[in-house]
This record gives sequence, structure tokens and C-alpha cells, in this order.
Amino acid sequence: MPALSPRRRMLVLAICCMSLLIVSLDNTVLNVALPSMQHDLHASTSGLQWTIDAYTLVLASLLMLAGSTADRIGRKRVFMAGLVVFTLGSVLCSLAPSLEALVAFRMVQAVGGSMLNPVAMSIITNTFTDPRERARAIGAWGAVVGISMAAGPLVGGLLVESVGWRSIFWINLPVAWRPCSSPALRPESRAPRPAARTRSGSSW
Repeated sequence: MPALSPRRRMLVLAICCMSLLIVSLDNTVLNVALPSMQHDLHASTSGLQWTIDAYTLVLASLLMLAGSTADRIGRKRVFMAGLVVFTLGSVLCSLAPSLEALVAFRMVQAVGGSMLNPVAMSIITNTFTDPRERARAIGAWGAVVGISMAAGPLVGGLLVESVGWRSIFWINLPVAWRPCSSPALRPESRAPRPAARTRSGSSW
């Protein structure tokens, strides 16, 4: 496979970091919206907790499966599918008529998110073959995690106060749509021996 140009490698890194940003942001951004959601959806405190826990549990439980599946059928294919599912889940969450529907749609979001994080890391390591460039790329990737976790409550508070809690899910749409429509993502790749990698627990 021919090496990508420096500009295209940076675009690939930006797309992967954007996917991590929206997935990590949704871990914390909803916390500040709970009082507004409780009022609008007439929900109990325990029910509201499930809007956060359902996302985290599904996301964590499917990470290894998504990584090994991407190794087998193609990382780009799984990554793009994850973006579509995550975007669909975000749209459904913004339209949720009840707490039960919101919890279910958050789980849809998490299914899409589980296809993004481990697969994006595989794409980065496969794109940046030079050890020094790869270290810098992974460093940028790690920085995005910290930024997104810290920015979640701030962004959520601003959106809830100015527009409403449903707008929290709207911000995912332009961020996810850009990678979906971009041709910059690295050509398809698979692991040489996905079965062996899965047994060793290092699918990404």
C-alpha cells in the first residue's frame, strides 16, 4: 500500500480525533442537563442515571468486539459504520419523547461509539508508520481525551442555558458528518492475523 502524503496523514489524524472527541464528550456532557431533562421528561432520579450508565456500559462492553471485527472485515468499513450509527443515535436522542426512549437511543449511540475509538486507534497506527510520527499522533489522540472530558460540562451547560438539553445531541451531527463525507480516510486495511491478535487481547 503506497504511503499517504503528510497532508493526508494529518487529515486522517484529525478525523480520528474528531470521532474520539464526540464519543468522549457524550460521556460527560449530559450531566449538567439532568435537571432540565427531569423536568421535561417527568423522570425519576434513578431513571436519569440510566441515560448516563446505559451509554457507558454498552460502550465499554463492545470495544473489544468492535476492534476484532474491524481487524477481520476492514477498519475503514467499521469506522464509517460507527459514525453513521452514532449520528443516527444522536438524532434519535434529540427527538426522544420519553425517558425510556432516550435510554434506548443512548444505547444506539454507544454501539456506534464502540466502533470508533478502538478502530480509530488502529487507523492511526496503520497510517503513521514512522515511530516518531506515530508517537506524536498518539499523543494528540490522548490530548483529545482530556480536552473532551473537561469540556463536556462546560459545553453542556452553555447549550442547556441557551438552547435546551436536546441541543446537546445536535452538536454531534456536524462533527460526525464531516468525516462521513470526507475522502481523506486511509484506504481499507485489515490485520494480517486477526485471530491471533484477538486471542492475545490486543485487537487495536
